Amino acid sequence: MTTDPAPSPSRRAPAGAAVLREDVTEAIRAAVLEELAAVGFSRMSIEGIARRAGVGKTAVYRRWKSKLHLVLDLVGAFAADGLPVPATGSLYGDVRALLEVMSHVLRHPVASAVIPDLLVEAARNPEIADAVRGALLDGERRMAEGILTDAVARGELPAGVDAARALDLAIGPLYWRQVVVREPVPAPYLDDLARSVVAGLKNSRTA
Repeated sequence: MTTDPAPSPSRRAPAGAAVLREDVTEAIRAAVLEELAAVGFSRMSIEGIARRAGVGKTAVYRRWKSKLHLVLDLVGAFAADGLPVPATGSLYGDVRALLEVMSHVLRHPVASAVIPDLLVEAARNPEIADAVRGALLDGERRMAEGILTDAVARGELPAGVDAARALDLAIGPLYWRQVVVREPVPAPYLDDLARSVVAGLKNSRTA
């Protein structure tokens, strides 16, 4: 069984602190995906995750205080937070680049195996709903706001276009096609969707 080793004398941790091995952390994250695929979020347990990862439960609890925090960390790790705002020089180009990024994100196993299950749980639990909303929307909203700010500066859009509306126009159809219907998303589809989003933004009322 893999456990976190004690710190060496030359790199001793502060009193009371735990030294967390990255390979153990990654093994736990991989085990979460496997456990979710096997039993779903509601039946998933720290015990099951630890068993799959080959670690003790304490190794999991050193990193996350609950299975919800563990799963949200996993979701946040692949979300758009931290990605640069597209800067192609045009609204269409930026929207098309955003769709390309999000299409790649939605092909990740977390999107197909974890997010739908979390959304079911979120419908029953306000705490989960708030946490999932933050994990999924913060990075994407930042990207949308950056795209709109640049478009306004270039004169392509009037000031005050709602970033949330822009996300609905862009990501909604993509999520439906890739995660719900599970159909392929070829490049021409992304081209057409980008044109539709740009047209919708230009014809929408400002917030």
